[in-house]
This record gives sequence, C-alpha cells and structure tokens, in this order.
Amino acid sequence: MTATKELSGEAALPLVVRPSVESDVPAMLAIYEHHIRDGQSDLDAEFMAPDPLRDDDIKRRRKNMLRRRLPHLVAERGGTVVGYAYAVPFRKRPAYRYAVKHSIYVHPDHLHSGIGRALLPMLVEACTQEGFRQMFAYIDATNVASRNLHEAFGFRLVGVLEGVGLKFGRWTDSVLMQRALGPGAGEPPAYSRTT
Repeated sequence: MTATKELSGEAALPLVVRPSVESDVPAMLAIYEHHIRDGQSDLDAEFMAPDPLRDDDIKRRRKNMLRRRLPHLVAERGGTVVGYAYAVPFRKRPAYRYAVKHSIYVHPDHLHSGIGRALLPMLVEACTQEGFRQMFAYIDATNVASRNLHEAFGFRLVGVLEGVGLKFGRWTDSVLMQRALGPGAGEPPAYSRTT
C-alpha cells in the first residue's frame, strides 16, 4: 500500500500506508494526545480523565481490533509515522456486526498534506474486504476539512448531534457521516461475521 506525491523536501518522500505494528504505538500515542488536547477530534473521556491514555491502552485496543479482523493502519513517510487510522464496531450488539465506525489522526506537522486522503480509501478497502457493509464517521461539526475529505470518498451527512460534547469549556456538535461498503444493504452477506 503506497501513495506517492510530487512534493519538495520531506514531503517528497513516498507515503506508505501499512498495517500498524506494536512499535508504532508511541508515535500513535503522541499524535493522539495532540489531537485530544488541541485538535478538533472526538472527545475522549478516557484521555480527559486524571489518568491519561498510556502505551498499554493503545496496545490493548490495537490487539482487540486485530483479533476482530478490524483494520489498524499507519501512514509512514521517511520512516516516521505521520498518521494512523482504524475501525471499530459501530455498536456491540450482533445485529450491527456488519457496520463499523472509524477514526483518522494525522501528525500536526503533516496536516493538509494528503495523509488523510491516503489513509481513508485504504481503510474503506480493508473494511470492505473483511465483509463490512456500512462505515460511519463522527466528526466535530466545525472540522470542515474532515467533512470535505469524507465527502470526497463517498460519505454523506446523515445526522447532526447537537451539543453532545463539552470540550475546552464549550459545547460541541458532531456530524454523523455514512457510506456503504461493497454492496451495502443491497444484498444479504455472503457469510456471517462473528461478533
């Protein structure tokens, strides 16, 4: 999985999207902490709590995702992890086992350089190959760049969740975006996914 762009300097290095490995965890944690502290990403009560997220927490989450055959990808440029993306079950009940929600985090020094544009289609493809039929994204309503990225890859707005989060002392809205994977709801699954 490789995406290359003609750019200058460090950005001229090839961008490689690959499955994450355990040694990527410290870089993923640093990216995640920045976005929770300063970015427009989802709220995470676990990080905002007095006990911050640790390497072991991400390692555990990553292993759980891989055990369930859910993709966990990183984007790497010049040997440095510059972003990552993963999918988790949309809901825990068995009836929702063909639906996933996802997250994408990009290193703050690499925002708006095509990292999300490389990760999202790879994540969509990996989830499609695993038999999932619907993918959802919860996005901070003010994050126009993320909304535009998702629209470019076939996601559509399906709802607005008003005042659902409290971040930096203000109430935030989230938008819910969705896209079908493979045949979507147009035909029954070829096999039954276990939960």
